[in-house]
Amino acid sequence: MKMNKFIAEFIGTATLVVFGCGTAMVTGCEHWGGYLLTALAFGLVIVGMAYTVGNISGCHINPAVSLGVLLSGGMEKKEFIGYVIAQTLGATAGAILLAVIFGLGGITDATGGLGSNGLAGVNGSVVAGLLVEVVLTYVFVLVILGVTSAKAGHGSFGGLIIGWTLVFVHIFGIALTGTSVNPARSFGPAVIAAITGNPAPLGCLWVFIVAPLVGAALAAKTYQALEK
Repeated sequence: MKMNKFIAEFIGTATLVVFGCGTAMVTGCEHWGGYLLTALAFGLVIVGMAYTVGNISGCHINPAVSLGVLLSGGMEKKEFIGYVIAQTLGATAGAILLAVIFGLGGITDATGGLGSNGLAGVNGSVVAGLLVEVVLTYVFVLVILGVTSAKAGHGSFGGLIIGWTLVFVHIFGIALTGTSVNPARSFGPAVIAAITGNPAPLGCLWVFIVAPLVGAALAAKTYQALEK
């Protein structure tokens, strides 16, 4: 098993957190302009990484995406575990870098938690938060499986399609949950925020781990059924 795949996933996920969560930290996501900029940041990172590490690891940079690929028969269990570890470490490293940059620069974190996800937008409802994240991840992973299918024939446009899908998913979800659709992206900022003095995001972190994985599993089963 080649380590370069795991290194690529580490780099890609760290980049996603630095630029996606970093943009959320700067804008605060408190108005439509902040929503749009953050959504674009996350989507454009996916586009950039798709054309950078996509040919090496497939540019999953998301445990939910890797689960969807695993359940669709696109990777082995050992490789899946390696991907998830690399993605989680990458997200954590990205969050650490943000904490250092904002700390050294004396920059205010407008999100209050390194761009962590939360349930404030759904009035603290765990059920609503779970439903939002399941739906968002389901759509995102379903698009990825369709775009990357050998039958699709999208070729070099795949990265653009996936990136813009993440943009529209964020536009809808940011005001509700901050939009996770990615357990690693949620884990890194929440853990580092807790270490640096804000344990609040840890309280609902499980929602942003469980829901994306459920959404990805449903997407994989749906796409398998549609392909038959």
